[in-house]
Amino acid sequence: MDGPLQERMTEREAEAAEAAEETAFEKRHRLARAQRSTALTEDYVELISDLMALHGEVRVTEIARRLGVSHPTAVKSVARLKRDGYVTSRPYRGIFLTEEGGALADRVRARHQLVVQLLVEVGVAREDAEGDAEGIEHHVSDRTLAAFERFLARRKPGRGD
Repeated sequence: MDGPLQERMTEREAEAAEAAEETAFEKRHRLARAQRSTALTEDYVELISDLMALHGEVRVTEIARRLGVSHPTAVKSVARLKRDGYVTSRPYRGIFLTEEGGALADRVRARHQLVVQLLVEVGVAREDAEGDAEGIEHHVSDRTLAAFERFLARRKPGRGD
């Protein structure tokens, strides 16, 4: 194929390739949406873990109340947690974390404590650090967390700094 037909196909292919390319703007927003979804999952799993420690099992009504969401929103989120393998439920009983859900809750809790420790170390009041860590903990990379740990390890208490 020579001539205008080949040029049109090439133009179409170029347009298709251009449309398929994700812009930096689109990529940032796609990643931000994924982070928000991950943050919600982590908040639910951490809360379920805390409530299980207190009550042995968890009801959707209690999750909705504690997170300040509607009952249908909590039901939908719990269904997603079931689908993803983080929780199980039994008829006429509560919600329970799976082994994977418990491990995620432990990781989230440890990450939260690390962020709080760092914020307190740089002079943030503990109460403020606890609140600020709630947002930061979901959006910080593993490399950044490792840097936080290294920083805190170098700043041992009692050095007079």
